[in-house]
Amino acid sequence: MRILGMISGTSHDGIDAAVVDFQHQGTALLGSVVHTQSTPYTATLRARLEGALPPARTTMSEVCELDTLIGQAFARAAVAAIDTAGPVDAICSHGQTVYHWIQGGSAFGTLQLGQPAWLAEATGVPVISDLRIRDITAGGQGAPLVALLDQMLLATGNFTRAALNLGGISNVTVVAPDGTIVAYDIGPANALIDAVVTDRGLDPVGYDRDGLIAAAGRICEPLLRKLLEEPYYRLPPPKSTGKELFHGGYVQDALDAVGITIDDADLVATLTELTVQTVAAEVRASGSATVVASGGGCRNPVILEGLRRVLPGVSVILSDELGAPVDDKEAIAFALIGWYTMHGLPASVATGTGAREGRVLGTITPGAGALRLPEPVPEPPTSLILTANR
Repeated sequence: MRILGMISGTSHDGIDAAVVDFQHQGTALLGSVVHTQSTPYTATLRARLEGALPPARTTMSEVCELDTLIGQAFARAAVAAIDTAGPVDAICSHGQTVYHWIQGGSAFGTLQLGQPAWLAEATGVPVISDLRIRDITAGGQGAPLVALLDQMLLATGNFTRAALNLGGISNVTVVAPDGTIVAYDIGPANALIDAVVTDRGLDPVGYDRDGLIAAAGRICEPLLRKLLEEPYYRLPPPKSTGKELFHGGYVQDALDAVGITIDDADLVATLTELTVQTVAAEVRASGSATVVASGGGCRNPVILEGLRRVLPGVSVILSDELGAPVDDKEAIAFALIGWYTMHGLPASVATGTGAREGRVLGTITPGAGALRLPEPVPEPPTSLILTANR
């Protein structure tokens, strides 16, 4: 079964897509990555999206319009992927998260925009969407859903290992030698860096390309100490967070609290070191011998070199080595979740999200004609072997 996985992450800069051809063989699932692509949002759409995200106030009319505009952007990206890769059996679209409701450490709701009917109409194939909420109704955080992919990719080994995603928010899946996992959001990876780069006009692309800004600055220790006082870091897992907490105003509040003024490069360097220190603390606490990293933060050498600097004795490798390209891993993860949902299998990992038990995820919007699901699979596969065929 060929599934197109799609997501726009917490950096909200565009749409990542991956077509994966899955074959179920015994206890293993084989996944051939047929096609991957990244489609930037238009400058106008990204500006409107940024203007509606917390802590900004918005209106129901703006939410409605963004739901349509993002859905149409996803539909165009889906058509382009199918035109290149060939037909798919289903699309699994995570859409764009605009709000994740956390209160007292528990998740109560989540909102992803990108109306799936636009994708179904444009492609004629069924679309699985609204993926996080079922886990939340079962008492989970609704995140990180990528834990399913992490657990399957790291299924073998007699030592503790961790899968690390460095998107807008950093999250980690720690896999014990017996295969049990703990997964949670660590804190900001690129979110605060991107906010400062964008707000201060430091680079037109809105992020620190190749870590050049951070490399030119010096770490401000008083500000770093203040940022590390954030209570979220001391909450036990499972836990999740997002730009509801970590946004540009958060940085300004920290600067005001410290009562200092620093130049732009020093600020970016300090925020980059915040990512390094918070991630490293969790890796040390987990006892992981290997970290498999993915996400846009892997393109920032200051982050990767910083992790290797402060984690001596820990092997930090890229997910490419396991067949999941660092820029495409989340899209591949949602293609996998789509395969699970179409076959009636729970795709949320309860020990990762904190739910009472795993749940079949998502809502299915039919494509053209009658909706036909494959026969349910009674037992889920225990491992995933990914290969690139692009």
